[in-house]
Amino acid sequence: MTESAFTSARAGRLDRAVLWLRGARPRTLFISFAPILVGFAHATTLTPVVAKLPVLAAAISALAIQIATNLANDAADGARGGDGPARLGPQRLTGAGLMPASTVAGGALAATLIAALFGAIAVFHGGWPILAIGVASLLAGWGYSYGPRPISASPLGEIFVVLFFGVAAVTGTVWLGAGRVDPTALLLGLAIGLPAAAVLTVNNHRDRVEDAGNGRRTLAIRLGPERTVALYAGELVAASLIAAVALAPLTMIGAGVVAASAVGALPLARRLAATPVGRAINLRLADTARFQAILALLVALLLWWRP
Repeated sequence: MTESAFTSARAGRLDRAVLWLRGARPRTLFISFAPILVGFAHATTLTPVVAKLPVLAAAISALAIQIATNLANDAADGARGGDGPARLGPQRLTGAGLMPASTVAGGALAATLIAALFGAIAVFHGGWPILAIGVASLLAGWGYSYGPRPISASPLGEIFVVLFFGVAAVTGTVWLGAGRVDPTALLLGLAIGLPAAAVLTVNNHRDRVEDAGNGRRTLAIRLGPERTVALYAGELVAASLIAAVALAPLTMIGAGVVAASAVGALPLARRLAATPVGRAINLRLADTARFQAILALLVALLLWWRP
């Protein structure tokens, strides 16, 4: 191989790697890590020695499941003719013609296999509860975009996000780390899942016109613009207040600090209400993801510190 051919091949591999990275939607991936972080922090309040290896395996598995879900969504929506040039959100691989749907779906399958591999380590330690969570998460990940009634086309998307990116992830992590689950773990799961659901709410609010044209009936379409903004504000405020209730038995000072973070939700709701439906809404997605990240980090810090 000549030097120019080698350089060209290397550049081609680099370009393909960049495409796969884009398809994985890296800016959204903290959503799957946040509940693991909070669950691990809470496990330290239940036992002096947390089982770290299975928690790490579960974190990698959760990350792979989210990547698989993102790629499957890319492939499925692109194959149906969505995500084209008129898309308001970030460019998608299939819809933009950068990769065929079969290739992107193959990437989703590869990520699923990685999730199953690391999930097996967690199951070995955590038993049937972790197996049940893992299988349900994989089925929900593929069912989000595929099947006769995809979750993404229904009003149930936010509920599934709260369940899997909140309650299941936090309680599963606590079970792996401490060997038991308490009511605080359930509350923390709700608290971390709600802002993750708010990210989906903003996404569906942005895409309401295109989604309605494609026959979807998301919660944002059912509610209409004004009530969708109200739902969004409620999701963020409830996240802070539920987290405060969860922390109260452990640290009243920490509970007060987290409760005060609800005030930060109100400017975000006003910004969403003031932003016309269009590409500018993507800035509100970033705001919401940042809110969840700050909340998760704050809760984890307070669980470790317990002032």
